[in-house]
Amino acid sequence: MVRVFIIAVVVGITVSIGFAIAYYLEFQPNFIYVDGGEPIQVGPVKYIIEHIGEHNGDEKTSPEHTFVQISIIAENLGKESTRMNGGQFYIIDENDAKFQPVYGNFSENDLLNDMLEQQVPISFTTQFDIPYDENKQYRIGILPTKEQSSMDIGIVCIINC
Repeated sequence: MVRVFIIAVVVGITVSIGFAIAYYLEFQPNFIYVDGGEPIQVGPVKYIIEHIGEHNGDEKTSPEHTFVQISIIAENLGKESTRMNGGQFYIIDENDAKFQPVYGNFSENDLLNDMLEQQVPISFTTQFDIPYDENKQYRIGILPTKEQSSMDIGIVCIINC
């Protein structure tokens, strides 16, 4: 009788550990790495991200450090329209410090918040205020929106890859 109880406890523990590992692996992010200018798909949206250059802002907005500007071409490959916003993007320096974009009217296509229709590529720009060093490596992180329900996270190397 004691043996049956011990075997049942061991089987129960083993099964629960198996379910925990399967659940953990199911919800792990899928990191996708590419270099700037190469297409990357995060959820239903395909992006092409490239470094444009650096600038010092305009008369309304000036950076604390330096603005690093990127171009974003996005195309919704999904079956429904989806939202895209600047909060999905961040820049990562060599020390893995993350910086959020700075919004402004630095160009006519500055990204803030937009809907992506199906199969229609659209172009945006955005910039990040960072302590820029031309000898360091910089990467752009791309997160899916909540409605895109994806575990993909895109990492695009844009400078010194």
